[in-house]
Amino acid sequence: MILHGSRYHLVTLVLLSVLAGSALAVWPQPRAISRGTGTVRLSKHFCIVIDKEDERLLKAKILDVNDMPNVAVGVVRETTMQWRTDEPFHVTSISNQLAQAIQRSQSRIQRDTHALLKLDRGASYLKSVREAAVLTTLSLSIKPEGRRRPITYETNLPYEKQDESYTLTVPARCSKGLCTGTLTAETTLGLLRGLTTFEQLVYSFPSSVKSKSKFIIDMPIKIEDKPAFPHRAFMLDTSRNFYSIGDIFRTLDTMSSVKLNVFHWHATDSQSWPLSLPAFPELAKAGAYSHDQIYSTSDIKRVQKFANLRGISVLLEIDMPGHTASIAEAYPQYIACPNQDWTKYANEPPTGQLKLGDAETRRFASAVVKDASSVMKSPYFSVGGDEINEACYQIDPTTSAALKQRSISSLLKTFFDSVHGVLEVAKKTPVVWEDIVLKHNVSAGGKKAIVMTWISANSVQSLVQEGYRVVHASSEYLYLDCGGGAWVGGTTGNSWCDPFKSWQKIYSFDPYANITSSQRRLIMGGETLLWSEQSDGSNLDPTTWPRAAAAAEVFWTNNASRRAIDALPRLHDWRYRAVQRGVAAIPIGPEYCALRPGACNL
Repeated sequence: MILHGSRYHLVTLVLLSVLAGSALAVWPQPRAISRGTGTVRLSKHFCIVIDKEDERLLKAKILDVNDMPNVAVGVVRETTMQWRTDEPFHVTSISNQLAQAIQRSQSRIQRDTHALLKLDRGASYLKSVREAAVLTTLSLSIKPEGRRRPITYETNLPYEKQDESYTLTVPARCSKGLCTGTLTAETTLGLLRGLTTFEQLVYSFPSSVKSKSKFIIDMPIKIEDKPAFPHRAFMLDTSRNFYSIGDIFRTLDTMSSVKLNVFHWHATDSQSWPLSLPAFPELAKAGAYSHDQIYSTSDIKRVQKFANLRGISVLLEIDMPGHTASIAEAYPQYIACPNQDWTKYANEPPTGQLKLGDAETRRFASAVVKDASSVMKSPYFSVGGDEINEACYQIDPTTSAALKQRSISSLLKTFFDSVHGVLEVAKKTPVVWEDIVLKHNVSAGGKKAIVMTWISANSVQSLVQEGYRVVHASSEYLYLDCGGGAWVGGTTGNSWCDPFKSWQKIYSFDPYANITSSQRRLIMGGETLLWSEQSDGSNLDPTTWPRAAAAAEVFWTNNASRRAIDALPRLHDWRYRAVQRGVAAIPIGPEYCALRPGACNL
């Protein structure tokens, strides 16, 4: 099928592969694309709708109110092709959540002014757009055998039960020059992923062209897509420097646009404790930088709801027993070696970590984990376990006495058995850093835990051989803070993990390096990480984007033959679109190069 003039004619066309010629500017790259050479114009009244039959089915499915957001908006009706805000739905309505997702997509399409990255910014398409068939609707539906559950429900399922697949066909059918596209999926989460893809197909004309039309090129398009890995995350450290809720919301919105599905919230650390917990409010009152730099329980729930509605689960991390000096501000009795020489007793200032070999400290730590995890809907919860300073324990009377009877590995096993026991009761899977398993030989959660590798990508081999599920967090490839120079006083040196991890370096990461085919099932995915010694809201966007987007494609598509030189035009396009949406993503080259794909290649 091709588009010609204002009529949509049916002819035989060999659909082109995405790799033939210039690729569609979709990020992350879908698994399979077929496309033509035509153009379609969006109707002035273009509307994204829920299929009529599916809307009736979706409205009938209601889940517990505690699992759902508490804000209701209208629902789209295909029969009217307009928003209805006068008909409130119960907050657990599945179609209500889809309606919110549709509203966000439709609003972005209407507001976006992103033009094609060509020398004329797409002005040469004006004639073909004026003569093109008109796309009036994009119709959403769940496949007959699919699950009709809310987006928030699907988002918080265990990885093995999630289904983010979708099929997008634009246009699917036409009559008398009026066309409809279809988006089908097994779940509402799949529909959400498909919407983010559709948004990237739509372009505007530059301001030099007197046309407000929006259009899609390379019609017809059919995209069949699903992720390569179930864990595709961005980690943000909110302890070393504080980020506003607005900063976090903007980050979550941008994450959703590239199909990242886990917000790894490293909420607390030695520098500050900004997290207000229901049973332990003193931790934040005493441990936060200020009263204005606290995440209240309400804030935590708001972040979680905002993320879940965008297909992002929140993996909360309370790192322990190391990285806990801030606890001493409220509960000094549980902390070993506070206020000591950090060059001897910590990786960075200040010193202090939870005592080992002390029953009261274990009960406290377990109670904190129980309280924090009870607020979270994700089936996963991180208790850290990295960078435990053994010298600190040697000068702590309680722990050093225990070490005379038992090894540090034995004490750590008792500690983690306690906190992991709390998570087991809560039916949550523990997530830990690699140190606790590989350095201290502690079996994490009876090998049910997910282990994050950060010290070296080579650690993965050892972990999968032991049967652990693994998430890549390699400091060699995925740390976004590297390359900023040393931040401690008295040195003119580089950062410990130099050099800067460019988007090309991140894009070159191989999740299956040195892994046998039978072990691949144990690789859950990966994430970019922003440790915040030198970051806060002022530089969050340029530090994170578009490098985190590069990782998003690695873990969504995992195309073994991917090359940065081929991806560059698509990443330029994503970055320009993100900037006009208000994201301060750093340029990845001069605009001269962005407008002339290939002209700046070696």
